[in-house]
Amino acid sequence: MTSVVSNVVDGFQRFMAENGDPRTNQWLLMSSPWPLVAILLTYLWVCTKAGPRIMAKREPFKLTNVLIIYNFLQMVGSAWLFWEGLDAGWLRDYSYTCQPVDYSNDPKAMRMAGAVWWYFMFKIVELLDTVFFVLRKKNNQLSFLHMYHHTMMPVCSWIGVKFLPGGHGTLLGVINCLVHVIMYFYYMVAAMGPQYQKYLGWKSYVTVIQLVQFVIVFFHSAQVLFRQCNYPKGIAFLLALNAILFMQMFGNFFYHTYVVGPKLRKLGGGKADRADKQRQAALQNNNEADSKDHNNEAPVVPVNGKVKAH
Repeated sequence: MTSVVSNVVDGFQRFMAENGDPRTNQWLLMSSPWPLVAILLTYLWVCTKAGPRIMAKREPFKLTNVLIIYNFLQMVGSAWLFWEGLDAGWLRDYSYTCQPVDYSNDPKAMRMAGAVWWYFMFKIVELLDTVFFVLRKKNNQLSFLHMYHHTMMPVCSWIGVKFLPGGHGTLLGVINCLVHVIMYFYYMVAAMGPQYQKYLGWKSYVTVIQLVQFVIVFFHSAQVLFRQCNYPKGIAFLLALNAILFMQMFGNFFYHTYVVGPKLRKLGGGKADRADKQRQAALQNNNEADSKDHNNEAPVVPVNGKVKAH
C-alpha cells in the first residue's frame, strides 16, 4: 500500500514538473496545489459549518461601509484586469478562432501570464463574498450554485496559471472581468441602503449578462475541437463543458427567480387576500351569533379584526 501511494505521489510530482510552466512556478501559490487545497477546504468548512454555527446566536453584522469599499475595489480591479487582457492580446494579435499559448519570455507573453495570475488571485479574494454572507446571516445565499462557482473558479484559474497562462482560454477571464465590473457595481449600489433600491430594477439583467458570458465561452471553446489548433483539445472540451454546467445552473436560477417566482408571489398574494377576507367574514359571523345567544350580556362586535366588548 505504501509503495502504491509513493508511486502516485511520484507520478503526480513528475507530471507537475514536466507539464507545468516554469515561468510561473515560483509565483505566489503556484509551486504546489496544496496551499490552494488548504484554502478551499478551510473556506468550505468556515462557510458551511463553523461560520453559521458561530453566528447562530449572534446578531448579523451590517458591514455597510466594508461592503461598499469591497465592491468598489472589486469593480475597479476587474476593470483593470479586463483592460490588461485586451491590451495584452485580445485587442492586439490574438486570434478568436485559434490562439496557442506563448510560453516564451517575450514581454507581451509575460504580461498575459501575469494577468492570468492576477485573475487567479482575484478568485481567491472573491471567497470573501461568501464570508460576508455568513457574517450577515444571509445563509439562504449559500446555494449549491454559489458554493460550486466560488470553489471551482480558483481551481480552474490555478490550472490556467500552472499550465496555460495565455492563449485561447484567456478570453473567458477577460469576459468574466467585464461581467464582474457590472456585477460589483450593482452590489455596491445595493450596499448603500434602501434609498438606492429604486436604481436596482435591472437586477435580472445581471444574470442575463452572466448567461450570455457562458454562451460565448462555450462556442469560443468548442470551436477548437473541430479545428487544427495548437491548443489542448482536452482543456477546450473542459471549458466548453463547464460553460454548459454554468448555463444550466444560472439558467435554472433565472427561471425560478425571475420567471416562476413572480408568478408564484402574485398567485400567493391573491390566495392570501381571499383567505384574509374569509377569515374576516367567519369572525364577523361568529361574533353576530355570539351576541344573539347572549342577550343578557354585553354585545360583542368585531373591531379591526379583534373582538371588543361594549
